[in-house]
Amino acid sequence: MYSGKLKDQLLDKLFEAMLSLKNIDECYRFFEDLCTVAELRSLAQRLEVAKMLEDNLTYGEIAQYTGASTATISRVKRALNYGADGYKLVLERLGSLNNQ
Repeated sequence: MYSGKLKDQLLDKLFEAMLSLKNIDECYRFFEDLCTVAELRSLAQRLEVAKMLEDNLTYGEIAQYTGASTATISRVKRALNYGADGYKLVLERLGSLNNQ
């Protein structure tokens, strides 16, 4: 059970709302209302950066492909190495879905 520094009731409710979504269309509808376009693109970019780091691409290759700054790439790399393993969990699950 997660007990990190972010844990609180409001985030629990947000994550429960996310878990209630049944498909990508519902995700688009919810997140379009919840976030700005820039926020969503930033989140998507970070996930792609994490995947590319796990695939051992260089900072230069990642920056060129995603447009992410080296600061963003470094922050994602730090999360991969010292974070709560959330990126790794999701990337493993996405990888297993893509291999089916």
